[in-house]
Amino acid sequence: MSGPALRLALEIDGDGAHPAAWRRAAHSPDQLLSPRRVARVAAAAENAGFTLLTLDDGALPPGAGPDTVGRIGAVERAAFIAASTSVVGVAPVVPLTYAEPFHVSSQLASLDHISVGRAGWVVSEETRPEAASVWGRPLVDGALARARESRDGVEVVRALWDSWEDDAVIRSVATSRYLDRDRLHYVDFTADTYTVKGPAIVPRPPQGQLVVLGHPDRVPGGQLDVALVEGRDRSAIASGVALADTPRAFAEVEIALDTADATAEERVADLERHAPWSDRGRLRHIGSAAGLAALLGELTGVVDGVRLHPLVLDEDLPELSRLVLPHLFERRYAVRPLPAATLRTHLGLERPANRYAAAAAQEDAR
Repeated sequence: MSGPALRLALEIDGDGAHPAAWRRAAHSPDQLLSPRRVARVAAAAENAGFTLLTLDDGALPPGAGPDTVGRIGAVERAAFIAASTSVVGVAPVVPLTYAEPFHVSSQLASLDHISVGRAGWVVSEETRPEAASVWGRPLVDGALARARESRDGVEVVRALWDSWEDDAVIRSVATSRYLDRDRLHYVDFTADTYTVKGPAIVPRPPQGQLVVLGHPDRVPGGQLDVALVEGRDRSAIASGVALADTPRAFAEVEIALDTADATAEERVADLERHAPWSDRGRLRHIGSAAGLAALLGELTGVVDGVRLHPLVLDEDLPELSRLVLPHLFERRYAVRPLPAATLRTHLGLERPANRYAAAAAQEDAR
């Protein structure tokens, strides 16, 4: 049975989901971090019809051993993509385990201004102990402690986005007034390990609140707009969606597609000689483009969207663009994003009212 059309997200960090993906990339290794390559991948995904691009990140280099690669910060890459695209949404991964929520709030609000309302945020964790020394912070030890930092961080970031009301900026040359101080608010947030006074130093984002994505086992569902749900089959994903209790849910799907040069199995086997493709408990498709299209069609009505993790971007993205996405659009299993619309609009999410303005309105009504 089919349901509402899917929104399609694509993870574009590095050369692909496999740790040795660079070995099959179409470019030389020194081009991985070049602006030209980042722009090329983003343009290809936007033209294909993806709704959202995500960019993984962390304090430490990804991978280990002979396949360790570097990366530029996800927020910086997202800002570059936002300025070089016009329709697709962009959501960097920003862990909150050690980062200052005040700075995270400012960076992401700025990204939403740059993109004119096309920004999101994938909440993540720093799980490796070495990350603490990179930040110069005490170790946040254990899953519960990391979940606490994510919970508190999301709450304070959201409060800071609301600390400027929508009409706080005046820009009156005649009166020499830039801000209405009565429409800026202290957030006065107290967590277990820090306090934040506020207000923010960046005006409220165009979307009011950026779209916040994350895994509901690490961030409370009430703080998320989109749950990223893992599961090895349709039934497990459906169960995860039911438990998530979020406005929207996306399935995490890892893919390796047949190409003109090699089957999906051959491509995976070639990379497995160098490093294993770790099983993260996600739905995985290794096979034809038609098979992937059929699998995604079966997920309509179960999830609101999918986030695809290609084995090798340079090999799988052309197949997605040529064979998979056109099939999904033709059968209305998925929809393209609309020009001049925000990411919240693309996902069918309302622009939230400012909490401080709403509270003042309620007080005035009494």
